[in-house]
Amino acid sequence: MPSTPLLELRNVSCSVEPGQPLFHDVNLSVNEGDILVLQGRSGCGKSTLLKCIAHLVLHDGETRYRGSTPQKQGIPSYRTRVLYVPQRPSLLPGTPRDFLKSISSLSAHKAASKTKPEAAAARAIERALEISSAWAIEGELWEREWSNLSGGEAQRIVLAVAVALNTAEVLLLDEPTSALDAESSSMVEKYLVNEIHSDSMLKALVWITHSEEQGRRVGTRFIQLCAGGCTEDPTPPV
Repeated sequence: MPSTPLLELRNVSCSVEPGQPLFHDVNLSVNEGDILVLQGRSGCGKSTLLKCIAHLVLHDGETRYRGSTPQKQGIPSYRTRVLYVPQRPSLLPGTPRDFLKSISSLSAHKAASKTKPEAAAARAIERALEISSAWAIEGELWEREWSNLSGGEAQRIVLAVAVALNTAEVLLLDEPTSALDAESSSMVEKYLVNEIHSDSMLKALVWITHSEEQGRRVGTRFIQLCAGGCTEDPTPPV
């Protein structure tokens, strides 16, 4: 008997406005160990699909995480397990350290952590600093206002926060290295690929990229999104 997918989409559709579907009837599954590369022309709805999966925008159809709907689990709890990481963080008040402390203090993250809340928050900050250091982010940048960070710095720090929280089994990555140079992008790619094979919570990635070269480097499965749904390519793009 086949195992239950980690994440499953059933007939997911989303419209720009009534009668104007952006995409419809998207059906796909994500299993442990998958790095699912999501591709398609600009404007086809890739970012919107990730937001649908994260239950950040209204849509039709059903999403299941380990066989259960987000509504049944509680959407805040679901979002700690299936975590959306935007291409660029919104303009946030305070510093990245403030942001990580705030996220760690949320009830859903406290409940998702396997350790006491105080210890989990301290460990998240420690791990985020370790990860970002491996990605050439100096510790003092965590004390800067978000508005004083470059696009590449902010992108790496937000991604480090998502990994360091260690509650998500699936990360939904919206062009996570678009603002990075080739060397920095390579460091991030290698870390994330290794992370899903480690003893951390992270089990799978859904990764939007416009770079076919990056897709070939990181992907294990390749999905093309279009208005009529999605199709899976048996091999990476050439």
